[in-house]
Amino acid sequence: MDSAHPGGRWHVLLLPGFFDGEAGVLADLAGAHAGPTRPSLQWVSADGAPVRSAAGRVFSVDAALGTGSAPATLFVLGGDEAPAPADAPLIASLAALGKAGTRLMAVHGGVFWFAAAGVAAPAVAVHWAQADAFRERYPAVKVGETLFELGPHGGSSAGGAALADFVLSLLAADGHAAAGGHLAECWLLERVRRGDERQRAALRTQSGTADPKLVGAVELMQNNLEEPLTTDEIARLVHISRRQLERLFRQYLDRVPSQYYLELRLERSRQLLRQTSTSIIQVGLSCGFSSGPHFSSAYRNHFGLTPRDERRQARGG
Repeated sequence: MDSAHPGGRWHVLLLPGFFDGEAGVLADLAGAHAGPTRPSLQWVSADGAPVRSAAGRVFSVDAALGTGSAPATLFVLGGDEAPAPADAPLIASLAALGKAGTRLMAVHGGVFWFAAAGVAAPAVAVHWAQADAFRERYPAVKVGETLFELGPHGGSSAGGAALADFVLSLLAADGHAAAGGHLAECWLLERVRRGDERQRAALRTQSGTADPKLVGAVELMQNNLEEPLTTDEIARLVHISRRQLERLFRQYLDRVPSQYYLELRLERSRQLLRQTSTSIIQVGLSCGFSSGPHFSSAYRNHFGLTPRDERRQARGG
């Protein structure tokens, strides 16, 4: 086991379709001037060959996974591509590393590979856009809507900006606070977010408002997609008049409540169509549409194609 540094060298496994920005977060560690005790990086791929990112860039690596001694810590950077039968050798390698004591860290789509290898923790952080697909494929693993999960033997990050918080928390846990402080300054971070914070941006970030009535109304909509509430019911539950509620939505979101609610339901249905194998009619019902034709018509009016066409495109058909 590599132990040249406290916490050992950090190996980073790039999987096809990984996200450039997430690799950049880890690459920034090389510029963290904190003396010889900070962890160093080695970039690896399944076979040592260059890897193409989600943006189409080709990245060279230092070695193939499994070359030399086993790493103390391995980050697995994945994109939107889930494991296929041809990936069985790589999955077996990850399983062997986990049994050998390597601390495994999944980033974004990397969590699918951990679950396939049987090395995922009981609870994992999964990017919200991939959560439905993950639940369907690995129902025994608990999915958290958190930024990251970090334990003594490994962890998972939902990816995106949350990876910065994940890396800084890991550096602090490993005794590399100085390196983490330098990175936080470089990234202009005011604070390090906790792992248990939620992934989705709050409404105040999306709309520039912290109006509690509007926030409460949107939360009611998000929590009642399958059986939608009426605008009057929402207004009553947040203790304002219907006219006041409509004024808030027009002022901050530039649409009436019913339109915003419909868009939430349609966006949810789009995620389910793209990520799961749930029947189209069931997707529509679970998003508050009373019938197949009603769902299809609303979907086509909003997205410009039918639910069936959406699923066919998502599967490459």
